Amino acid sequence: MQSRPRARHAAFSLAASLSLFVAPAAALAQGSFAGLATPVEKLKVARDFKVELLHTVPKDQQGSWVSMCVDPKGRLIVSDQYGKMYRLTPPPIGASSALGIEALDIPVGQAQGLLYAFDSLYVMVANEAFQGRGLYRVRDTDGDDKFDEVKLLRKLSGGGEHGPHAIVASPDGKTLTIVSGNQCKVTDLDGSRVPMDWSEDHLIPRLWDGNGFMKGVLAPGGWIAKTDPDGKTWELQATGFRNEYDAAYNRDGELFTFDADMEWDMNTPWYRPTRVNHVVSGAEFGWRSGAGKWPAYYADSLGAVVNVGPGSPTGVTFGYGAKFPAKYQDAFFISDWSYGKLYAVHLKPEGAGYTGALEEFVSGSPLPLTDLVVNPKDGAIYFAIGGRKTQSALYRVTYAGKESTAPSSGIKGGEKDRATRHRLESFHGHADPNAVKEAWPYLGSRDRNLRFAARVALEWQPVDSWRERAIAEKEPIASMHALLALARSSSRDAFHRKPTDPAVDPALQGRILASLDRIAWARLNDAQRLDLIRVTSVALTRLGRPDDAAIHKLAAKFEPQFPAPGRELNAELAPMLAYLEAPSAATKVMAAMMSAPSQEEQMDYARALRVLKTGWTPELRKAYFEWYLRAASFRGGASISGFLRDMKNDAIATLSADEKEQLKPVLEAKPVVKKPLETLLANRTTVREWKVNDLAPVLAKGLQHRNFARGRELFGAVGCYNCHRFATEGGAVGPDLTGIAGRFNARDLLESIIEPSKEVSDQYAPIIATLKNGDSVVGRVANLNDETIQIATDMTDPGNFTNLKRADIKSIETSKLSPMPEGLLNTLKEDEILDLAAFLMSRGDRADKMFR
Repeated sequence: MQSRPRARHAAFSLAASLSLFVAPAAALAQGSFAGLATPVEKLKVARDFKVELLHTVPKDQQGSWVSMCVDPKGRLIVSDQYGKMYRLTPPPIGASSALGIEALDIPVGQAQGLLYAFDSLYVMVANEAFQGRGLYRVRDTDGDDKFDEVKLLRKLSGGGEHGPHAIVASPDGKTLTIVSGNQCKVTDLDGSRVPMDWSEDHLIPRLWDGNGFMKGVLAPGGWIAKTDPDGKTWELQATGFRNEYDAAYNRDGELFTFDADMEWDMNTPWYRPTRVNHVVSGAEFGWRSGAGKWPAYYADSLGAVVNVGPGSPTGVTFGYGAKFPAKYQDAFFISDWSYGKLYAVHLKPEGAGYTGALEEFVSGSPLPLTDLVVNPKDGAIYFAIGGRKTQSALYRVTYAGKESTAPSSGIKGGEKDRATRHRLESFHGHADPNAVKEAWPYLGSRDRNLRFAARVALEWQPVDSWRERAIAEKEPIASMHALLALARSSSRDAFHRKPTDPAVDPALQGRILASLDRIAWARLNDAQRLDLIRVTSVALTRLGRPDDAAIHKLAAKFEPQFPAPGRELNAELAPMLAYLEAPSAATKVMAAMMSAPSQEEQMDYARALRVLKTGWTPELRKAYFEWYLRAASFRGGASISGFLRDMKNDAIATLSADEKEQLKPVLEAKPVVKKPLETLLANRTTVREWKVNDLAPVLAKGLQHRNFARGRELFGAVGCYNCHRFATEGGAVGPDLTGIAGRFNARDLLESIIEPSKEVSDQYAPIIATLKNGDSVVGRVANLNDETIQIATDMTDPGNFTNLKRADIKSIETSKLSPMPEGLLNTLKEDEILDLAAFLMSRGDRADKMFR
């Protein structure tokens, strides 16, 4: 489970993709919340599948189960988060017999990872219990079917819910794969496939979390490693996760995981949704503490196979061995604890990597999924709910339809590209005289995974063997990635450097910057321009601040490019101009901030401007600090107000004493906090109460030649960005509208906005919790802790929730009303509505794919 002290939120709800996933919750009888698991009739299940509730866990006796595995006899082994482990014998499918339960009388438990392999039970203890946090091996040495030997193989440092997690059998049949969150320090290593030169790589000073969470914790974040069955030798495989709880290999030996978001970051520009990652050799996924998380498009990291949205990732598995139709045997099943979702991710090979499509397989409210397994003995999926001392239970999923359940032949495609990537990955972790020759042609590949694998291979080779080739490379894409490798590999003390420190090797840095200067901005697409900015930034952060002449030259290069047409480009150019103290930075970035349609974009610019010392006029300074008075009404995760506070304080620190005195009235002014929609719509007047039929005739003519830029502005003006993500920006409490054009036509889209409650299915509706005292709470079950259910009640305010005691709830029923406000389009003119629709139908998924 992830750290979830804050609730999630109900938002825009209707018609499939335009709905925030809210599980069904028909009326429950009085007292049904006390000590009982969610009944199966209240679950939403994929067509032709059946769910059985096998066991409701008595909390006072058996705790709350969070991890699970299958032994060779088809029995399940489960662990209470804070107590014992149990061995379960499932009844035959269709039988009425009870689940067999046996408490394991061994001095180990509290496991957040379990695996039966190599004739042993492997246990990952995440808390400081027994012999300490770490990897244990448990054996039956005399063959009496009772475990009698417990051995600590490797003690690990740092843990809890962000500590060491899953243990996975590696496809080589010789090793174990270990999954650890970002509070578990990397253990002593015997080898690594990740270059051991990781750093923070922030061009301007980082903002730590607004509430101080994990302040001071540096890279590499969550990590995945391999070890032998005795836990003696360890090799690092990948880094940069936040808190991935589990992982699984597909038939081709490719590893996938489901990584966590930081819900306190919601509605900030650095929020990253929960996402499925393809864990390739040497991977870096860019988690950095606070606001320092790398965007998915950074050249020295890898993006997501599929973004899922807000949630709390727990157990995962592939469907291999399940007696399911082929589509589900090949699916990657992922569990979301906080929202009660079991997704089937349908992967599709794309080049040397994969893309994915989400399907909601099982959902409930509440349904805090913790772990799941396929039992090869009966072909069923078993999943547990529980965690944090909440009500726990065990369920079984079987297929009851008519499709064939014969073993799948697998997913075809991408074999050649993956083979190329594997060849490049064979050079990871060691020097090889053939590596540079083999890797170099792929530095300029159109395939991001091949570029990444080639660069990592290069970084493992002696720099002297390829430095001059990197400097001389003329092909722009290959040049950028070779120079990125050179900057990273030439700064082994990067952990201890600041961007303002003098250059380590001024001559080398100058040569790198000169080579980058040969690359013509005008000839690059937006993704390549982002790479150019990133490589330049890494050369500056890794090798130090260059002399004034170099700074002025860089300013002359990047200053004319701002503002750029692309949102992501501006997000990277603004801090670059601030770092360079570009003469027009204050004027240009302030203008962009004042006109930005989303709070995320505004915060991006304010964050960059907070460290800018030159180019300010008194008017600009005053306008900058007045922005914080308006930003006080921003809503988001629990840390947003702290981030804004720290940004303002950083900016105040750049003022002289005279400036502080002149600005004292605005610096000390108290903001008038308003609700987001109240603030956004305050200056807008009603044009018309629009009906779908009013717009149908013009929609029938199509949306060609519309103003997409104005559509984006209107997406912010009427509050859409508060809740919805589009491409790489926007809030996360509502559904991601990226690629909505692939699922809806323009009329259906506008109908869902104008009449949000016209069709609200059980699957997507919020709930009404009626209390025994007669009060009611409307919202979404977002989090659970022991006997408390947290209800998110305001779609525009991700920090606002209500705690309900289970014993106080009389009933829960599905609301027939969407939480999306009506009338959002009534302040728009007809041509504005058409521009907004055109923007939404503009296939924002293309932008998303650029950075995957």
